[in-house]
Amino acid sequence: MARDTVPTTPDAVLGPPVYVIGGGPGGLAVAAALRARGVRAVVLEKAPTVAASWRRHYDRLRLHTTRRRSALPGLRLPRAVGRWVARDDVVRYLERYAEAHDLEVVTGVEVLRIERAPAAGGADGLPGGDADGAPVRTPGGTRGAAGAGDRWVLHATGGRRLTSRAVVVATGAAHTPRVPRWPGVDAWEGELLHSAAYRSPAPYAGRDVLVVGAGNSGAEIAVDLVEGGAARVRLAVRTVPHLVRRSVLGWPAQATGLLVRRLPVWPADRLLRLLQRLTVPDLSAYGLPRPAGGPCARLRRDGAVPVYDTGLIDAVRRGRVEPVAAVASFGPGKVTLADGSVAGPDAVIAATGYDRALEGLVGHLGVLDEEGRPVVRGGRTAPGAPGLYFAGYTHPLSGLLREIAREARRIAKAVAAVPQPPAPYGVHGPHGPVAPGRTRRRGTRGADTGPAVGAGTRTGADTDTGTGTGAGGREDDRPVVLPPGLVPPVSLPR
Repeated sequence: MARDTVPTTPDAVLGPPVYVIGGGPGGLAVAAALRARGVRAVVLEKAPTVAASWRRHYDRLRLHTTRRRSALPGLRLPRAVGRWVARDDVVRYLERYAEAHDLEVVTGVEVLRIERAPAAGGADGLPGGDADGAPVRTPGGTRGAAGAGDRWVLHATGGRRLTSRAVVVATGAAHTPRVPRWPGVDAWEGELLHSAAYRSPAPYAGRDVLVVGAGNSGAEIAVDLVEGGAARVRLAVRTVPHLVRRSVLGWPAQATGLLVRRLPVWPADRLLRLLQRLTVPDLSAYGLPRPAGGPCARLRRDGAVPVYDTGLIDAVRRGRVEPVAAVASFGPGKVTLADGSVAGPDAVIAATGYDRALEGLVGHLGVLDEEGRPVVRGGRTAPGAPGLYFAGYTHPLSGLLREIAREARRIAKAVAAVPQPPAPYGVHGPHGPVAPGRTRRRGTRGADTGPAVGAGTRTGADTDTGTGTGAGGREDDRPVVLPPGLVPPVSLPR
């Protein structure tokens, strides 16, 4: 249940909000951390609901990190969900998280491009630099020189143009499915889908399936197909993965990741490779040799995490999942592999990863590396982009959700450290002038109004659901208290 009142913090932020792009774990965690510091944040989500990407994951999916180390700031995962949290439980948790923190979430709005707003001063009255025009250093990074402007413009669907002093990009590393353009794929007559479209093994019972890609998704889908009754399952491997037991004698792999996270790469890899030899059998005879190098070196170089075993090792040893060479080309009714062998599966599932797809959004700002990854994280900003933050693009061995929680707190600290403008008294809200300290009740509002602070999750570009369960809101007896100086939200431009 969402809280009925807004925390009465003395440095509650007024005026334009900080916009957080993405309604997944990263975006929600950052918004909650900002709110905890008295900074107003509005989450912009292009899908109809929060946790949209999690809803699309395959049915079998569970976290590879433990419940205790996967919670976001300010709300524990309930004990009832078990140690390894299932997909549906993650979705319910994220829904409850948005309500529990009274987050402002606007759905159905996609941000297409972010640009600097040229201005003589900084955003919302913030100065751009010191008296000599030199950049001002803040806990969040470097603020631009005077005249450069410290405000951001977000160009969104529907012709919206939103401005803010700070923006957090949290659209997720698994944004756009990546399917290679294999030679001859247009001549392929069988079924071909990306793992993003896979839900369950039921449609593949009794069929011959080739899974392409030996990452965590590919490995887990291969096991799912075998257990679901597929006649034959082959796993095409281009890069041999580092296999890790998710848990050994009750000790989770995530805990090991926490122990080695501060070590230099080479000693960390020596320790992890020793643990692998002790806990993971040699599968070379089955087509999965031990990879060269260590998991930490690969993670740093390629961003590839180890494959956490959820049944693959046993399935390979029993011959139920057959590792084969990488896919070289397609043809009518056949798939040619890199070693020259030919397969004739009924269906091909491409677990070939995702693109971050940040180039169109921020690629022109000099904040991405040659691989399209953000060059900064947490509370840091790139030299030419003060006030632009990224969350959820780093996946350490200690766990993605744990890292998101850490990044959220750092971003909130950096944003809150920047001086903020005073608020005018009596700002006009959805129902006319609102004086600080007055009470606004929840209820249905017109098409051009936004939710009162603390009114719950907005599920449409111009519709407030109040408690996040209806379409258009409802009148009830629970007041939303606007503390002195806190301005109620206004609607997004349409």
